[in-house]
Amino acid sequence: MANLTAIKEFLLLGFGGLHGLQWFLFGIFLGIYVVTLLGNFLVLTVISFDCNLQTPMYFFLSNFSFLEIWYTTSIAPKMLQTLLSGPQVISFVGCVAQFYFFASMAVVECFLLAAMSYDRYIAICSPLQYPSLVNLHTCIFLAGGSWLGGFLTPVVTVTMTFQLPFCATYKIDHFFCDLAPVLKLACSDTETVEKTTFLLASFVTMVPFLLTVASYVHIVAAVLRIPSAAGKQRAFSTCSSHLIVVTLYYGTLGTVYAIPTATRAAALNKIFSLFYTVVTPLVNPIVYSLRNKDVKKAMRRLMSLWVYAKGT
Repeated sequence: MANLTAIKEFLLLGFGGLHGLQWFLFGIFLGIYVVTLLGNFLVLTVISFDCNLQTPMYFFLSNFSFLEIWYTTSIAPKMLQTLLSGPQVISFVGCVAQFYFFASMAVVECFLLAAMSYDRYIAICSPLQYPSLVNLHTCIFLAGGSWLGGFLTPVVTVTMTFQLPFCATYKIDHFFCDLAPVLKLACSDTETVEKTTFLLASFVTMVPFLLTVASYVHIVAAVLRIPSAAGKQRAFSTCSSHLIVVTLYYGTLGTVYAIPTATRAAALNKIFSLFYTVVTPLVNPIVYSLRNKDVKKAMRRLMSLWVYAKGT
């Protein structure tokens, strides 16, 4: 049985068997990655420079955009390399770091989505108490707790996983160091790791998810009590973008991790993984910018200032 220290690197197999499509897919995913970075940077810039957006809702949105930049960056560069040049070597430390940061960002996203749903719940259900309940201290506490919890949660899983002896092939049948394909390389019993990870993952996903669902149950009940159709539409418009993002994120995440590993094909796993690691971070800034009148107005103001400054 090989010792853990004998493994110095892994080989990410990527997609494989693309039969000449790798350049086409490389162009598509490179474009998606660039647009994702630019879109989220634009949202961050607009919120930072527009005084009308200095509210709790946009404070959380700026945190979310910052998160999405690093979330997709932890995966996309290596994935693009596998498309461009085929299977890529990743060092043992690099694999540990990639898995840790990916898992951390995923957990932070769950917590931030719950914090954003709480913000919308208070804004719609208790508007008169909103300024006192969701103040700067509360925002910092919720956002800081999300980031801290996200970075602490994966420590146990990462430590247990990469202390396993890897005596099988060092080839990871994926485009990044995800848990399931890494565990397949272990030559010892992984049941303890899998059970521990399942418990942790269930807690950090289901608790925020249930809090989000509970918030929207109360939001829908409150909106339905509004007598005018215009009032209902205005109330729903303040949380519709967040609801779309929640649905996309938990929908794709659940599709990948709710299905037992043994019953899903590796190729199908990669396709669904692409959605929540690459595609979803692209959709988020588009949804929040195109469906949000305040952000669109702020973008126009920022563009006008830039044109004016350039002209002078």
